Amino acid sequence: MSSDNSLVASHVSSVSDSTGTVPPPTIEVADLLVAYLEQMGVEYVFGIPGGAIEPLYNALARSARRGGVRHFLARHEAGAAFMADGYARETGKVGVCCATSGPGATNLITGIACAYGNNVPMLVITGQPAMPSFGKNPLQESTCTGIDTLAMLRHCTRYNSLVSHPKQIEAKLISALQRAVRPPKGPSHLSFPVDVFRSPSPQQTPSYDLRNLLAPSSLVDDHAIETLREMLAQAKDIVLLVGSGCGEAIGSILQYATLKGAPFVTTPDGKGLVNPRHPLFRGVFGFGGHASAETALRDKSVDLILAIGTSMGEWNSGGWCDSLLNERLVHIDESEEHLALTPMARFHVRGRILSVFNQLIDKAQDPGKTVNIDYRPRRAAHKLGGDEWDPHHMLMEPDKYVSNAIPIKPQRLMRELGLLFPPTTRFLADTGNSASWSIHCLHPANNRRLGERRLSGAVRKITQGQRKTDGGWLRVMMNFASMGWAIGGAVGTAAANPDVPVVCITGDGSMLMNGQEISAAVAEKLSIIFVVLNDQSLGMVKHGQRLAGAEQIGCDLPPTDFAALARALGAEGLTIRSIEELSRLDISGMRARNCPTLLDVFIDPKEVPPMSVRMRVLANAL
Repeated sequence: MSSDNSLVASHVSSVSDSTGTVPPPTIEVADLLVAYLEQMGVEYVFGIPGGAIEPLYNALARSARRGGVRHFLARHEAGAAFMADGYARETGKVGVCCATSGPGATNLITGIACAYGNNVPMLVITGQPAMPSFGKNPLQESTCTGIDTLAMLRHCTRYNSLVSHPKQIEAKLISALQRAVRPPKGPSHLSFPVDVFRSPSPQQTPSYDLRNLLAPSSLVDDHAIETLREMLAQAKDIVLLVGSGCGEAIGSILQYATLKGAPFVTTPDGKGLVNPRHPLFRGVFGFGGHASAETALRDKSVDLILAIGTSMGEWNSGGWCDSLLNERLVHIDESEEHLALTPMARFHVRGRILSVFNQLIDKAQDPGKTVNIDYRPRRAAHKLGGDEWDPHHMLMEPDKYVSNAIPIKPQRLMRELGLLFPPTTRFLADTGNSASWSIHCLHPANNRRLGERRLSGAVRKITQGQRKTDGGWLRVMMNFASMGWAIGGAVGTAAANPDVPVVCITGDGSMLMNGQEISAAVAEKLSIIFVVLNDQSLGMVKHGQRLAGAEQIGCDLPPTDFAALARALGAEGLTIRSIEELSRLDISGMRARNCPTLLDVFIDPKEVPPMSVRMRVLANAL
């Protein structure tokens, strides 16, 4: 079916009137919903079908035939939500997932909550039984008269509504999408009774252009910018804290740092936005971070700390560390919710971060000026090594980073992963040991020189629907941190952009929880590399219990052959027990197979991950 047919649904028959004229066929509400997804450039809806959501699947099948939106079959609804999360981070678009009524909707909740806690824009679509059956105990009823999934999702969505009439579809869909993409971003939920989905659509084509309605606003408070500029002019020494919300603006932020010669640190979820070899980089502050980053923030000569695009939760504030949360802080963010968490800050700036820094650069630079700053004095002051900048100088126990020991040191594993894969690789690190080791030790192979750059105040123009990756090379989950997120997230990332390598770093516990999504990657011929840190335990739980002097309970796992499990699901599976075996891997061959590969890597279970921030918070709670 051609897209020129204005979404005419071939499944609906037309009947001639008395004059013999054939009126245009009527499309269903589900078709109108899918037409709006097409308009937004959405390529996939991740989910699992069921009776209550069947009309949506019929509409998706019709859309796919005309080259539009395609359904992507997950193996569990939580996996579908994680996939939509990964897709959103990779494309900059709204991730879309769906489920049928009842248990389908409840299975989605963990993935939706993760997106809510991490400000990932998402549209969640669930089905309901037909409205006349409400209250009559129909199969999988999840309405206000049954197991009320709408009420369950109220506290982890930005918008949450039942579409109870066909004429509500456009108004509620637009409200849901606006709330999903406007700060604070997050998931929006629409639930459709099956009879409403099947109803004739009130419109044959979309009435509104979502590309304009959802375009980001560049408005900022000019008075606040001027005040900030005066504060920066008076400051002798500033440090920047770069958070995950800086994706769109990271070029302008680093340009400003270079202009000012200001060192910067990142939050754990902001690390993937920067090149760790940048000469002004001082490491990660917070969970899994580096002593050098905290040293930079504690430096008494620092007048101002600019915290940019960060929520100031436990993991990305160093456990609410007083070296950050004090009167030197200036918090810059698009979200009022984030700014509300820093009442001690000297100043708040709310607005689009890209616009804020473009204005700061525009006023601060000389046109055409080339800046070539000598960074060596600052490196020496922070004890970060010699003349050749190397992020490895920031590591704790650097000797283990080059160890050939068996079992493999997780520090050495991270080093090898950084060397084996190209700079374009997307690494997704799962909750637990995978995240902590990746945040601290993983550095991609990247030889670009970033100490010298031409300064320009040009504004980056964004076109709705273009591929706009704000996720960075390393993606981790903060706040509502669910085990297994990275597995589904990697599938969504690879579906969104199959041209780049995608590596999922996960643990044996997470793989046992959500590893079935490898089957979805097999079905879609996605060449994802899954790296399992196999220490036969829930590693962070085990080490946390020991460090806290708690009972050692509920953390041991039986030996599991994950390579064999991968092969059973149709993927390639390899067992890795030494650095030599790891170094012999044919990464190019894996990428060319159009099939996922799982590396079951046996790591040293005695190595304690960098988790001091978490332990400090738990100790304070006691």
